[in-house]
Amino acid sequence: MNQDNRHSVSVAGVILDEQGRALLIQRRDNGHWEAPGGILERDEDIKTGLCREVLEETGLTVEPEALTGVYKNMTHGIVALVFRCRTLRGTLTETDETRSFHWATAKEVASLASEAFAIRVLDAMRQSNHPAVRQHDGVHLIGPTTA
Repeated sequence: MNQDNRHSVSVAGVILDEQGRALLIQRRDNGHWEAPGGILERDEDIKTGLCREVLEETGLTVEPEALTGVYKNMTHGIVALVFRCRTLRGTLTETDETRSFHWATAKEVASLASEAFAIRVLDAMRQSNHPAVRQHDGVHLIGPTTA
C-alpha cells in the first residue's frame, strides 16, 4: 500500500462534570481548545490508547462510557474516535502538552474550539444513543453527516 493512502487513528475523551460541562484542554503547541486525546500507538488497543492519552494530557484516569462519534480529517487522513468518559480518579495537572483546562458549557465549546473540534464535544454532550459520523478539513465540517 502506498504510504500516501494510509490513515492514522486518533482518540479523544469528552469528560462531563456534574453540571454537564465538558472538559477542554488548551494545547501548548498551538493554543487550540480541544477534548483531550491523540494518536493511537500501532500496538495498543483503542480503550488503552484513549485512557493513556487522557491521562497524559490531564492527570485523570477515565472510563469510556460510549462512542459518541467518528470523524475523518479529509485533508490529513486522520480518523478520530470520540468517547464520552467518566472520571475514576486523579487531579487535573498541566503537562508538556496541556497549557490550561476549562469546564465548558455547550455555548462556550462552540466559541472556544474550531468547528471541526467543537462538534466532537457537542456530539458527546448530546447523550445520543447513536454515534455521529462526520467529515472535516481540519477546521470546518464538510459533506454529508449523520448524527
